[in-house]
Amino acid sequence: MRNTLNNHRANLSMIAVLAMFSRGLEPEFSRDAQRQLSELSGPASEADQGIRDLTGLPWCSIDNDDSRDLDQLTAIEPLPRGGARVFVAVSDVDAVVKKGSAIDDHARINTTSVYTSARIFTMLPEPLCTDLTSLNPGKDRLAMVTEMHFSDDGILVASNVYRALVRNKAQLAYDAVSAWIEGKGELPAAARAIDGMSDQLRMQDELAQKLRVLRRAQGALEFETFQPRALFQGERLTAIRQQAHNRARQLIEELMIATNGCTARFLAAQGSPSLRRVVRSPERWQRIVEYVADYGVSLPDKPDGKALEDFLAFRHRIDPLRFPDISLVIVKLMGAGEYVVEHPDAPPIGHFGLAVEDYMHSTAPNRRFPDLITLRLMKAVLAGDNPPYSNLELDQLAAHCTVQEDAAKKVERQLRKSEAALLLHTRIGQRFDALVTGSGAHEVWVRIFEPPAEGRLRGDLPELKIGQSIRVRLVSTSVERGFIDFVLEN
Repeated sequence: MRNTLNNHRANLSMIAVLAMFSRGLEPEFSRDAQRQLSELSGPASEADQGIRDLTGLPWCSIDNDDSRDLDQLTAIEPLPRGGARVFVAVSDVDAVVKKGSAIDDHARINTTSVYTSARIFTMLPEPLCTDLTSLNPGKDRLAMVTEMHFSDDGILVASNVYRALVRNKAQLAYDAVSAWIEGKGELPAAARAIDGMSDQLRMQDELAQKLRVLRRAQGALEFETFQPRALFQGERLTAIRQQAHNRARQLIEELMIATNGCTARFLAAQGSPSLRRVVRSPERWQRIVEYVADYGVSLPDKPDGKALEDFLAFRHRIDPLRFPDISLVIVKLMGAGEYVVEHPDAPPIGHFGLAVEDYMHSTAPNRRFPDLITLRLMKAVLAGDNPPYSNLELDQLAAHCTVQEDAAKKVERQLRKSEAALLLHTRIGQRFDALVTGSGAHEVWVRIFEPPAEGRLRGDLPELKIGQSIRVRLVSTSVERGFIDFVLEN
């Protein structure tokens, strides 16, 4: 424990590496991948008449404060008769990372970047995902562009997909953009430096809010999950803060959902199979009905997204403190998302939580392998080439990506617990207000608020309900295993 206390980042990084190995993920790149990387001299460039020059558009990126792997850019312009034309550019990672190469093999094994506070295990080598394939400010980059035309009330009228050359004009961050949109802060300096960028952000936000209202009217579920973020001063962990789901995050979320839907329909229209992201209609709907009944609300006997969203919206409004825990329970009962291969002549499974039928992951090929697969499928269609993957390959990759994504989430969750255990190890014996977040045959789980952390409740316990407020005392922590144990305080 002494070493852990002296260098928090290094020791959390070591725990993360061991967690990666234990979950079947590769924390390091192979020698072949490193050799391939050393042979790359710059970003991809192609002389193709089918690649449009869109470097003049007022592109911007909006991501986390510390994000360096920029996957997508957005731009918008008003249409003469009302409505708007939206452009979403996604990095053409395939132009640098070819199928079957050593770097691609590493990406295929892990299938995703794994984000922990002490170390990020990027799916692609950092010189690629933070530079050569990242849509960095002032750099010309190849991209796949989805152009969408929306009516004034937010209805998608038409869309098109094509390759283009783009240039990011402003790298922006969620919190600063959201504060400006909500009138709580100034326009970020990077946006002030570009003429018309404030209008860009206003128009994108207005459209995103219309799209959000339309999806919720169709039964899209509004969740607010528990997402703590560790903060460091140098090498020492100093705090954990809960991340808010703000207006700028909603802006990007809505435009990416729209883009993913257009991508899925584009591939289907061209007769191409696609790797869809689905959340099936909940098989455990009756358990959701029973859980919601504890709040005095009756849901229909059959899965009904709109009725469930009405309940969630009401609980969010009257009890925002407990809403993340209600969200977590519903998410668990709905079941995890998965990747499946869908063919044009088959009915879509859809995404129950998003209330959309056509959905896939296509907007983050620097950090998700399914998005890179989709990018290759789209490029093959546009070029008139044979599909880069057989149906059997796609089926195998869908199953593999589902498993590895779950493994990555478990690594990230384990490290969040280790971070909280590290921050709390000097506070053993202290008392905290808590909420019950889960219960099983022999275990009860609780969440405390400051710092935001989850742990196990030990001892002989009375019957406790999820969402119940209780008082607990911290009795032990294990940084290495990510254990935090409490007892009920009378």
